[in-house]
Amino acid sequence: MKFTKMHGIGNDYVYVNCFTETVPDPAATARFVSDRHFGIGSDGLILIKPSEKADFEMEMYNLDGSRGAMCGNGIRCVGKYVYDYGLTDKTTITVDTLSGVKTLDLTVENGKVTLVRVDMGAPVFACSRIPVALDLETAVDQPVTVDGKEYRFTGVSMGNPHAVVFVPDTESLDLPVIGPEFEHHPLFPDRVNTEFIQVLGPNELRMRVWERGSGETMACGTGACAAASAAILNGLADEKQPVTVHLLGGDLSIFWDREAGTLFMTGPATVVFDGEIRL
Repeated sequence: MKFTKMHGIGNDYVYVNCFTETVPDPAATARFVSDRHFGIGSDGLILIKPSEKADFEMEMYNLDGSRGAMCGNGIRCVGKYVYDYGLTDKTTITVDTLSGVKTLDLTVENGKVTLVRVDMGAPVFACSRIPVALDLETAVDQPVTVDGKEYRFTGVSMGNPHAVVFVPDTESLDLPVIGPEFEHHPLFPDRVNTEFIQVLGPNELRMRVWERGSGETMACGTGACAAASAAILNGLADEKQPVTVHLLGGDLSIFWDREAGTLFMTGPATVVFDGEIRL
């Protein structure tokens, strides 16, 4: 199987061009290629496929083989791949995902994509749609007890479920302990991605993330969108300006255009290497 390893600010995936390649068992393939000791090493597998609804389809799998609905960093890399590898010459494209069709605007320099802006759609705060098992319309600054300690979270869906938790300091968190406790907490029947957010200043956030099915990752695009919208909702950021989110792998710029009803995420995408592996 021919593949390309790419990353969006450290959130790395193995990409396969399914216009030319066939992957018969994507879940098993994702588990194999994601292994950082015996495989290629990644946060998962993304298949780039033909689509009847859009220019392309993104089919993604987490490193544990579970199907993912959407990945903001992953979809930016899809945009770079299809342009740089000659699948399109358009600088505005559409990509179908399990959370709907997304529109990407590509910034091209010297024939290569350097930045991708993604229309991520509107954040969803309804508990029933995230889902959060609370008899409330929304979960904004709600208490939750994890590993014997009370935290406060804001529930957001960006096509996948997020719990945004504001903390005084992200560096001191023992994420390998509390991350799985959040992921499998009874409040989140479909499991949850958890963003731990430190407010650094006006419209500037520092984030660490525990992703369901993958553990702590260098970055999460949908998580950055959830964090920015939650910060605005909690009065911790100004919706009139973009929010800069500092992740372990780099920075993303998030702008919530509430009038248009959508979030825009802008960030880089990088090719690491091309290769071929025997499955």
